Amino acid sequence: MSWERQITIKTPEEIKIMRTAGRINAEALSAVHALIKPGVATLELNEAAEAVHRQYGVYSPFKNYPGPIPFPASICVSINDELVHGIPGDYRLKEGDIVSVDCGTVYEGFVGDSAFTAAVGSIDPQAQKLLTVTEQALYVGIDRMRAGNHIGDVSSAIESCVESSGFYITREYTGHGVGRKMHEGPQVPNYGIPGRGMKLRPGITVALEPMVLVSTASTRVQKDRWAVASLDGSLTAHFEHSIAVTQDGPYILTVLEDGSSPGQIAGQLNKGVL
Repeated sequence: MSWERQITIKTPEEIKIMRTAGRINAEALSAVHALIKPGVATLELNEAAEAVHRQYGVYSPFKNYPGPIPFPASICVSINDELVHGIPGDYRLKEGDIVSVDCGTVYEGFVGDSAFTAAVGSIDPQAQKLLTVTEQALYVGIDRMRAGNHIGDVSSAIESCVESSGFYITREYTGHGVGRKMHEGPQVPNYGIPGRGMKLRPGITVALEPMVLVSTASTRVQKDRWAVASLDGSLTAHFEHSIAVTQDGPYILTVLEDGSSPGQIAGQLNKGVL
């Protein structure tokens, strides 16, 4: 089945539900972000997110997600060269690490999905640049999420932002539609050609997620069969928001009540409708 056949156009009422799912997801990520410091085990970050989920009576679509083995946690925690899908465990964060946290929340049958990458203590200038550029690429892509634009307009804007800074985009993992399922159509690569691909229209909801690597676009799957790392061991970063296309512009669903984002660096254009 093609990605376009899996697209569901959301009603304004459904987008309101998705906004609540997204806000709860942002609260879970905020609880995680508050714990990020040297000495904290990645499993403790998972426990913080699950505590927020229990508070609201919601759950993560990540837990038991089908794969080589059912995914065993409610969040993904990926360290340094790990790009996505890291499994929380006994590893304790160290000064100078960078940690990517991806979280999903299901509320009234709809999914909120977002991620950030954060520094553990002080990090070197190249790592800081990587985080800043990856977050910038996310907001550049969000700004193109407008009715009448094509998927390629979004994808190429992300690609240009990343590659003009000297970094690399993985070709193997992409953004995706989100709604009643965590993965719906359309597929939104982080590279592309302007004017190509399907045309965006109001009611389309997408989890946009630049995944950026320092010195290679190539990746490898780790021995746990879930975590994806850069092939050469270089640093990686990942930022994500769920977005609704509306008549008035892109609407960021996965922000806090005040419009801020957990783990934000520069706070670019994240006050809801752009």
